[in-house]
Amino acid sequence: MGYDLLSAFAPHEGELIAIRRDIHKHPETAFQETRTAALVAEKLRGWGLQVHTGLAGTGVVATLKGRRVTGDKARDGRSIGLRADMDALNLQEKNDFAHASAYAGKMHACGHDGHTAMLLGAARHLAADPDFAGQLHFIFQPAEEGEGGARVMIEEGLFEKFPCDAVYGMHNMPGTPLGHFAIRPGAMMAASDTWTTVFRGTGGHGAMPHMGSDPTMAAAAFVTATQQIIARNVSPQHAAVISVGHIAAGAYGSPNVIPSQVTIRGTARSYTPADRDLLERRLNELAQGIAAAHGVSVEHDYLRRYPPLVNAAAQTAIAIRAATALVGADKVDGDTEKLTGAEDFAFMLERKPGAYILIGNGGSVADGSCHYVHTPHYDFNDAILTTGAAYWVELVKQE
Repeated sequence: MGYDLLSAFAPHEGELIAIRRDIHKHPETAFQETRTAALVAEKLRGWGLQVHTGLAGTGVVATLKGRRVTGDKARDGRSIGLRADMDALNLQEKNDFAHASAYAGKMHACGHDGHTAMLLGAARHLAADPDFAGQLHFIFQPAEEGEGGARVMIEEGLFEKFPCDAVYGMHNMPGTPLGHFAIRPGAMMAASDTWTTVFRGTGGHGAMPHMGSDPTMAAAAFVTATQQIIARNVSPQHAAVISVGHIAAGAYGSPNVIPSQVTIRGTARSYTPADRDLLERRLNELAQGIAAAHGVSVEHDYLRRYPPLVNAAAQTAIAIRAATALVGADKVDGDTEKLTGAEDFAFMLERKPGAYILIGNGGSVADGSCHYVHTPHYDFNDAILTTGAAYWVELVKQE
């Protein structure tokens, strides 16, 4: 069945490529996806779907009812959501192909152009042949890249206006073989939190450090101590990450001045509520204790951003069946490793059971035959557009 479905998409490959490259050339960042949303809504309406716009500003949701009646009241009344993200990144593209970004400092460096095109391809196919029970909601989400567009859509009534019994997402993965799929039940991606620690002292002359209080020593001790949380507080059976991404202090032109303030910012990644609580608590305890030991003051803030992405067992099994039917069991990894990256589809999975799957973008990051996401030479691989679109259709059949 799967291979016939792939063949059915072949005649529409050129259209999907054109859509994908048009979106890539005109990238729009979080909550600014007006052109992209208009293109999506126009295509969906042209294919006969009911379209709702404006959720979370630029979000688009299209609804399609199936024609199949099974006699099973629960299945015939079932609704599922299929989600794709639409936003680009604030990044200067360094590719020189014809569909490279036309906008300085903005780029589709994560493949959301491809995700949008794949879900559009599935919507086109299913609208022409709605041979399924229940109804579908095609969710085109803004602002995945750090701004929590999924959370905003939910807050604005996504699941009240478009009830879903389950939701599904998909993301491309450079370095995974072309058209292969990878997924796992349970926690698949990490919670992503941001912390900020500011140490304050009097500062002073670099030649006379005893005349003041030096926040740089506290900051240095704190940066080192953060790794002790991972090594000595988090269970060796678990995984967690604390990384420092920003340190600011003093003036470059005054190396003989001990600064009065040091600001440190970083990220914390975890997979369970208990470990998330642990990282938040221990970072604060270390900041307060180190400040006291060095005779300086401290302000510490911990911001919970994206929750861990947790796949439900039943929906993961459905996703594996769909991918296997499409490409064969040898191309589906149903127990892939966890990723320490984060995804705001996790907000949807907090509310509804569902599953998030990866589709291989091909190549190797190590040998340079592909570029990883969030880098200036990345590009979505058009060769997987029909495979991704067909996966969505097979998933609907399996559901």
